[in-house]
Amino acid sequence: MTAAQAECLEAALSEGHGLLKAGRPAVSVVEEVIRRLEDSGLFNAGRGSNRQLDGVCRMDASIMEGHDLRAGAVASIEGIVHPVTAARLVMEKTAHVLLVGRSASRFAQYFGLERIPRTRNVTAGPQLRQLRPRAGVSRTLRLHQAIVNTGRLRTRSLGKETVGAVALDLSGTVAAGASTGGVDVMLPGRVGDTPLIGCGVYADNEAGAVSMTGLGESIIRVAVAKEITDCLADGASPAAAATRVLRKVVQRINGAAGILVLSPDGRFAIRHSTPHMAAGVVGRDGRPLVRSRFASRC
Repeated sequence: MTAAQAECLEAALSEGHGLLKAGRPAVSVVEEVIRRLEDSGLFNAGRGSNRQLDGVCRMDASIMEGHDLRAGAVASIEGIVHPVTAARLVMEKTAHVLLVGRSASRFAQYFGLERIPRTRNVTAGPQLRQLRPRAGVSRTLRLHQAIVNTGRLRTRSLGKETVGAVALDLSGTVAAGASTGGVDVMLPGRVGDTPLIGCGVYADNEAGAVSMTGLGESIIRVAVAKEITDCLADGASPAAAATRVLRKVVQRINGAAGILVLSPDGRFAIRHSTPHMAAGVVGRDGRPLVRSRFASRC
């Protein structure tokens, strides 16, 4: 975690804490905190999103509130700064939960969401420079497989991570959200766990709220967010629930993940199976605590 990332996280936490104290609903606070991180360009979300193998940023985001189990999400959305706001608009302005691709992008444009200016010269990694402008699917697949075989799929570009947040407001409602540009090496159209309710996020006032980061393919296969909230509903503490499910991700499928967990009574846990996870929490003294490592690895 860089000094700039730590400073940004501290500012986001302070802003969110202030909004909660002022009586703002948890879902609004989650959105505002994630918007700040998307706007910074310091994380793998919004302005800082990774590009897929064809050089295009396709982003995913979701948001959920625990009172009525309302949720909204977008996947493979292009050209906007704040995918999390598009996700909230899906939740509040439509009868749907998930919009994808160009339709999601047009939906965001309809509501006038801030756009990311197009750049003429795309700066990409070595894997992108190997692709010709009209390279076919077979070439892309071969290149993707070659990169995966080198073990690079689990790396994070420049230390950037998916962003997420969980919150509990004064009314007792919990909310969770997440936003991402995906992993380092992605076939065009790849979608991870972030926009999948029950995988990347989940929120239920009767159990708690969860937001995920990590290797989306492994998180999806275990449906991690919902499994953790089920553990919370059965009486497990946030720390125990997170550790139990994270251990399953590691032992069953050799996955990698980081977890934010919040219970309806305000108990909180951060756990990760990766070497580092830039995250933070506001303590009882009202000060944000930001670190790059929490608890022990599974």
